[in-house]
Amino acid sequence: MKGWLQMAIRASLKAGDEILSVYDSDFAVEHKDDKSPLTLADKKAHIAISEILKDSDLHVLSEEGKNIEYSERSKWEYFWMVDPLDGTKEFIKRNGEFTVNIALITQQRAVLGVVYVPVTKVLYFAAEGVGSFKLEINDALAEDLEGIINQSVKLPLVKEHDKFVVVASRSHLSEETEMFIDGLRTKHKDIEFRSSGSSIKLCLVAEGSADVYPRFAPTMEWDTAAGQAICEIAGVTVTDYSTNKRLLYNKENLLNNWFIVS
Repeated sequence: MKGWLQMAIRASLKAGDEILSVYDSDFAVEHKDDKSPLTLADKKAHIAISEILKDSDLHVLSEEGKNIEYSERSKWEYFWMVDPLDGTKEFIKRNGEFTVNIALITQQRAVLGVVYVPVTKVLYFAAEGVGSFKLEINDALAEDLEGIINQSVKLPLVKEHDKFVVVASRSHLSEETEMFIDGLRTKHKDIEFRSSGSSIKLCLVAEGSADVYPRFAPTMEWDTAAGQAICEIAGVTVTDYSTNKRLLYNKENLLNNWFIVS
């Protein structure tokens, strides 16, 4: 698990470099079959991650390589779930709120996760048996996992805030989400609302900066897997709104149900 985690961290940082090389240029935007935007950054990050993760000899299920039949992937004992660039809309808007997401899945659970925010150089990472951590990369990164952990802080952080903090999507705030937030006002006197893009929202709850993240709008498994691992290993729950149980992965339909992180 430690070897896989170090590999995933290395892959996320390399992908982040590739993304920033495009972010700082006059990039072009294409559109996928589902009309969602695709940039050169997605492609370069996908290639960088795949090149590093191939040394694990595990399969990779990625947003940019998702057309694998369920009859095949349902047999995988361990595999990587990857979103090379989560928050493409935020990337195009140039607001910095996009991430690289890499998770390890086994038995429908995310047991390892890495979320990297290239613009701010903030790295979240977690693995079962290791812990959940946050690192703000200001200096040279240690070469080994133990050194990286020593440079990091363990999650959750001790966060003191007077108000009940709700974090939600900057680009996908649904009517149902707004109704859920209104319902919280009956339980909590003071509510502070924060909006953010990509999987950063899960990480804000994992670290303790936010109390709840309701998501009543579509997401795909690769949007949430890495963040869920970071949350659950930090002691935060990610609950499927339909089943009231943990959000599961490698389903036949890779679309997530609504969920609440708290």
